[in-house]
Amino acid sequence: MKTRISKGMKSVALTLLVMTLTAFQAHSKTLSFERAKKDTAFKTFVGKVIDNTTRKPVVFANVYLIGSSLGTVTNAEGEFVLKVPTTELDRKVGISYLGYNNKVISLADLKDKENVIRLEISAVSLDEVVIRTDDPLELLKMAFRRINDNYKTDPEMLIGFYRETVKQNRSYVAVAEAVLDVYKSSYGSLVDFDRVKIYKGRKSEDVKKSDTLMFKLQGGPRTSFLLDVVKNPGELLSEDYLENYNYRFAGFASIDGRDNYVIEFDQKENVDMPLYKGRIYLDTKNMAFARLEFSYSDKALVLADNELIRKKPMDLKVDVLGAEYMVNYRMLNDKWYLNHVRSELVFKCNWKKKRYNATYTTALEMAVTDRDTVNITKSKYRDQTKMTDIFADQVNAYKDENYWGEYNYIKPDESIESVINKLNRKLKWQSIDEK
Repeated sequence: MKTRISKGMKSVALTLLVMTLTAFQAHSKTLSFERAKKDTAFKTFVGKVIDNTTRKPVVFANVYLIGSSLGTVTNAEGEFVLKVPTTELDRKVGISYLGYNNKVISLADLKDKENVIRLEISAVSLDEVVIRTDDPLELLKMAFRRINDNYKTDPEMLIGFYRETVKQNRSYVAVAEAVLDVYKSSYGSLVDFDRVKIYKGRKSEDVKKSDTLMFKLQGGPRTSFLLDVVKNPGELLSEDYLENYNYRFAGFASIDGRDNYVIEFDQKENVDMPLYKGRIYLDTKNMAFARLEFSYSDKALVLADNELIRKKPMDLKVDVLGAEYMVNYRMLNDKWYLNHVRSELVFKCNWKKKRYNATYTTALEMAVTDRDTVNITKSKYRDQTKMTDIFADQVNAYKDENYWGEYNYIKPDESIESVINKLNRKLKWQSIDEK
């Protein structure tokens, strides 16, 4: 069991984090902070969201235009870029994140850049919270025992919306999206696995071409489902790895109106392998894993470089500056389902021979938009996305201008929730049946 689980999580590391780098020279239009400011139909607001007490960045916080589907999320540094149509400048902006009080600010009160927004931690009423124990390890063991009760033990079909991006400094050098057709295997099976197939895809041609290096993200759509760590626990949630972490009970938090135990964890100092730190949210009523936020531990960042780079020039130095992950589950009819995953990784590249120094940020995000428990069809092996695939290189094979219609232009700073709302009609199951 330990060998199988360890390989599963290792695959996540070797596909989500590993980049293929090749020498590349080109010039094109730049989709960047500077270009955004020149777009006269929009006004751009740049800022940072931080914890009011610790002053640390709040990663993956939602920043959205109230009363609109427009929005974005903060990056690994808590930074955001929000583009607002000039016709909507009388609206207000909402900022929200789990465990914090929501904040509302008028656009008129924001500057064009260098906005710093501080969020206050919210208090949770304990009147109806079921307090079983404050021993974090005991809570985790309860959650492990209830996985087959809380999650689907029968396979189902999913439709997912997927996006991946690569930025060089502040300019996008790769943006690609797809609608996925997914066979989701049972959470109780040790031999069946998820099968991911691309239904429709597209990538933006209106991006800057990397001036010296090209980063390529390997295995993205497949990797987004490997981040279902309840199904693929690996070095993060496997009971075989519990002894490698320090755990702390960190109180309670509310998610979608439901109370959750919060468990903080970090790898132990004497563990000589790249592991994680973060927070686990367990539903207090049924002990389901509701949400996980994790990143490479401080020690892992020192050890991670050799683990994460698949191919690079010999004299290029690459340092991993950060690796942030978020996995969300949602309850429906007393069962919990994978709902949303997001990851962002930051690399510093120093190539002395070329006098080249740049920071690259890679991100992937996937949201499940529809489910079917009746019409179950496993895609053929040749049609599945694989861990060795480079999605950005293959996506044009799934291009269909008629499918995207008027939404054929990718806005990389737009939240995927906004894109899903626009494409909602085309993301329904009947569109899959038309193939």
